[in-house]
Amino acid sequence: MKTELRTDITVGDICKGFSYNSLEGRGLYGWSGKLTIQPEYQRNYIYANGKDDVAVVDSLLKKYPIGLIYFLKVGDDKYEVLDGQQRITSFGRFVTGQLDVLDANGMPHKFDPAHHAWMLDIPLTIYICEGEGDDPEAEIKDWFRTINIAGKPLNDQELLNATYSGPFVTAAKAVFSNSSNANMQKWKVFVAGDEKRQAVLAKALEWVSKGNVRDYLKDHRYSSDITELTRYFESVIAWIDGVFKGTRSEMCGLEWGRLYETYHAKPYDPDKVWARVESLFADADDGKIQNRRNIFEYVLGGESEKKLLKVRMFSAEIARKVYRRQTEEAKSKGISNCPDCANGHEANAKRIYAFSEMEADHVSAWSRGGDTTEANCQMLCKHHNRVKGNC
Repeated sequence: MKTELRTDITVGDICKGFSYNSLEGRGLYGWSGKLTIQPEYQRNYIYANGKDDVAVVDSLLKKYPIGLIYFLKVGDDKYEVLDGQQRITSFGRFVTGQLDVLDANGMPHKFDPAHHAWMLDIPLTIYICEGEGDDPEAEIKDWFRTINIAGKPLNDQELLNATYSGPFVTAAKAVFSNSSNANMQKWKVFVAGDEKRQAVLAKALEWVSKGNVRDYLKDHRYSSDITELTRYFESVIAWIDGVFKGTRSEMCGLEWGRLYETYHAKPYDPDKVWARVESLFADADDGKIQNRRNIFEYVLGGESEKKLLKVRMFSAEIARKVYRRQTEEAKSKGISNCPDCANGHEANAKRIYAFSEMEADHVSAWSRGGDTTEANCQMLCKHHNRVKGNC
């Protein structure tokens, strides 16, 4: 990587021709049209929170340095921001009247040429970089990752966007990283994280690629067609809406892609599903269920996997006490100490199981109000307890 240090470029120079898209929340161009502020491989503008953006401007107003900035030379007098787009977009918004900051009295005010003209003459410390070698793009992307270790580090999806920048990532970000998308509020009921930090895009890619996000981006990098990506994501969301009549906060961030693949071909009665979900959450409120978030998967799976819920289990003391009593009675009668085996006609009808071969079970099913007490405990062989499948 070849670099050239420039200290003659000022805040005012960068703000000439500054363009900001408020709908997409991104800086577009600056430096009289010579500078692309947010190229494809850059993450979204995340400083627009009234704190980080204001801090950048406040630093300049106090005449504090705002750190090194890196530009990539991409042509004759044409540049891209390699590092510094958050800072540039922040002070560019202020200078062009699109960002208010608080004065000493706590009152908001905009850029005033009469009072802030001196700010435009502040020199910036900028390195102009050019890729060298056989694969300049790879060198540039590697450098991009390296210089973004400080500050707010790039997350995995932001790094993938940089590595596989192109028409596909650009088109995908326009849909899944756009906070102005009318569907975003609905999507975020089920998808956790900040869309500006690529959380929704990351999940959409994870779902459609079955976890092979890197390969998927590599294969689609130079295509602008994101139809498969959007259709699959929307199919998952529509399936969730169709199966569950309501929403709960615990639904956000679940592995909906995996659940869709596992259960979407199975028919459900939405009324019965939601009634059962609400009933189980009432049990969770009473302390009978420890893992609330797995209630949805438990219901989807036909309530066969008790372990998903971490139902309040019998203590080892109760289980051993019931095992000893049950075993003594079974031996005196010449039958199996597993009641279900004893009632059958198979070879195990008289088998005495070791404690390690049995599991504690609710006599009166937990799902029907049975308590987790010694009086409601029986020991079953592992086979019959798991076949029973009802809490």
